[in-house]
Amino acid sequence: MELLNLVRAYHYLAGVLTNQQRDLFCHRCSAWNNTLNNTREALKQFEAGHAAGLRSLSPEEAALLTETRSRLSGLVNATNPAGQKKAGICKLPEGVCFVKVSRTLLEKV
Repeated sequence: MELLNLVRAYHYLAGVLTNQQRDLFCHRCSAWNNTLNNTREALKQFEAGHAAGLRSLSPEEAALLTETRSRLSGLVNATNPAGQKKAGICKLPEGVCFVKVSRTLLEKV
């Protein structure tokens, strides 16, 4: 179950990144860009480290992982990303970032 929860967490984060790429501010932010790059790398390491277990996923579970890979590979890195909060553009409260909070969820799973 732990393996499936990690697959689900990566799928969730890929969904957040996909959604936030269409956001007015997030898609240009260094936090979004760094999270995308870090998530891609972490997923590669996850798959390499759990290859045997991932082969035993049900077809439905494997499809979730395939969709996650597809979403992450389809996202385009920001050109010249900048910290939107530091630039005064992002108006979310201090310490709140949709993307960073979602990444933290993955780390807690």
